[in-house]
Amino acid sequence: MAQFELVMPKMGESIMEATILRWVKNVGDFVEMDETIVEIATDKVDSEVPSPVSGRIVDLRFQVNDTVEVGKVIALIATEAEAASEPFMAPQPEASRNGSPKNEPALAHIESSQASAPSIPAGSGARFYSPLVRNIAQQENISLNELEQMPGTGAQGRVTKKDILAYVANRQPSSPSGAAAAPQIVEKPAVKPPAPSAFTSSDGQVELIEMDRMRRLIADHMVMSKQTSPHVTSFVEVDVTEIVQWRERVKDSFQKQYGEKITFTPIFIEAIARAIRDFPLVNVSVDGNTIIVKKDIHIGMATALPSGNLIVPVIRNADLLNLAGLAKTVNDLANRARVNQLRPDEVQGGTFTLTNVGTFGNVMGTPIINQP
Repeated sequence: MAQFELVMPKMGESIMEATILRWVKNVGDFVEMDETIVEIATDKVDSEVPSPVSGRIVDLRFQVNDTVEVGKVIALIATEAEAASEPFMAPQPEASRNGSPKNEPALAHIESSQASAPSIPAGSGARFYSPLVRNIAQQENISLNELEQMPGTGAQGRVTKKDILAYVANRQPSSPSGAAAAPQIVEKPAVKPPAPSAFTSSDGQVELIEMDRMRRLIADHMVMSKQTSPHVTSFVEVDVTEIVQWRERVKDSFQKQYGEKITFTPIFIEAIARAIRDFPLVNVSVDGNTIIVKKDIHIGMATALPSGNLIVPVIRNADLLNLAGLAKTVNDLANRARVNQLRPDEVQGGTFTLTNVGTFGNVMGTPIINQP
């Protein structure tokens, strides 16, 4: 039977692998085109992987926290037409590296009994029931009358594995066989990743909070930056009164003309790009005894996230954009950063980084930024 192979996508030129954070869909679930199947993480950013097709999940090849190479098959999807025409059969579990079953079915004792003859024939009643549904009904003592009354979400009202399991979960134990009322199918809410755990000392004066993944990466990159780059700070005071007054005069007409808000960030990025073009030796890095002069001007802009973490999306070829183009790019990257929709290649390759500590009321600051 033909199946669509979902592979670990290539998220950027230097990204060769990603870690599975959470399966949004499980085996047996239907998925629409562009609906998220899995959440993954690289060393740059967390991302969601959408389904390129509509259909049903028939196999998940990896578990949460597995690191998978780009291009490897991570899931199998039966196309929508195929999923509707054939009953779902749970895949046989694969052996994991330590020899234990992988993706073990939730109801192994039910599914393993499919070899025995079910008590409800396939053609019984007004609807067709798949072998899996009939075996679950047999194990749970669900009569044909109950099956006939059970609402189905499958093709042409067919009862699916999900439907009958929801019925079993909400079934009243005291109800006599065949007399149960039509069940109400309750969807389980998506499981959110656990919050960082906190530990408090016995005297209550010391609290230890475990870092989340992004904060660990930030800490590692900051230490790497201090170890590999000399850090020198220099402060120059600039009067930006005219810039502030100009923005106040044009911000309404600018938004009306271009459909974008004009903040100070694109103004400063335009000034930086012009300065780098005039003084190209600012846009360099060092490799041993060699100075690498970057011809492209890719400006990173530090962006605070709702979680309290920080990410640095990159505006590529900033010197080739006018102020309206910079405003549009800045707003787009900032908005998508806050809802975790940046691609890994959008947070790497920066040659110069801009940050703004003034939003915290600071007069000046010396940030440590590592933007590979």
